[in-house]
Amino acid sequence: MTRNLTITVETYPIAGRFVISRGAKTEAVVVTATLTESGGVGRGECVPYARYGESVDSVVATIESAREALEAGADRAALERLLPAGAARNALDCALWDLEAKRSGTPASVVAGFEALAPLMTAYTISVGTPAEMRAAAEKAADRPLLKIKLAGEGDEARLAAVRAGAPDSTLIVDANESWEPETLSSRLAACADCGVALVEQPLAAGRDEALAAIPRRVPVCADESVHDRASLASLKGRYDAINVKLDKTGGLTEALALARAAQEMGFSIMAGCMVGTSLAMAPAVLVGQMAVFVDLDGPLLLARDRAPGLIYEGSILLPPAPELWG
Repeated sequence: MTRNLTITVETYPIAGRFVISRGAKTEAVVVTATLTESGGVGRGECVPYARYGESVDSVVATIESAREALEAGADRAALERLLPAGAARNALDCALWDLEAKRSGTPASVVAGFEALAPLMTAYTISVGTPAEMRAAAEKAADRPLLKIKLAGEGDEARLAAVRAGAPDSTLIVDANESWEPETLSSRLAACADCGVALVEQPLAAGRDEALAAIPRRVPVCADESVHDRASLASLKGRYDAINVKLDKTGGLTEALALARAAQEMGFSIMAGCMVGTSLAMAPAVLVGQMAVFVDLDGPLLLARDRAPGLIYEGSILLPPAPELWG
């Protein structure tokens, strides 16, 4: 019985630009791990993220470092001991889930403990821009029930008001990507409350978020950059109300599910999130989405082209992945 690992790097253009507080991008560069064994083929995709010290080269090198163990038959438990949480382990972990499903004929969702996967309503992201630009984008997306608004600090109150004017009936999530300061936290949370925002993601920098415990939170606050895996949870109590579970942070579906369950036991709500990637990256996150109050798996909707076959989106409704894609 021989198992083989293949690593590929692919580029997918973004429709327009994806802009957050840390900068803009016009393409998504993804790394895919493919495992073949006894006629079964399992795939996993990851998105290297510079915020966490990753590059395409470093992620490829990390995956390559695990080649001998993987090709010798290492399973998901062994992989967690072999590699740290991050994008590289995510690609391999999801490939192992997919390979097991393909070889056994048992869907990954069943192995993970879900009897059936329900369709999910995903957020749709509005990038940072001028108030006028963001209002125009919101008007185009106003028929979507859930919008995620990227903010960047100075001028955010005007941006938020413009989006609310452009999409008066949509539920709004705000993502500041660590761009706010403690001195402005209360006033900006108040502005969010006044606009009916349902959730604020990572307003303060990770490691500098003590102020969240010292003020009344008029809007629930969700940790993103402040939480990666279960080891991150204890420090979040009293500061956050929810956590954003992303497979590229947790190092794969295995830890993502464990993190989500542990967080729920501690009283946190769950958000299922993603980097900007293709349907192959979103598909395993659909399992996490079954546990989530908010789902943000719109990566393929932001691309000019996706993988084929890809996930099916009916407006903002995301259907469970077909086995041909993953799982």
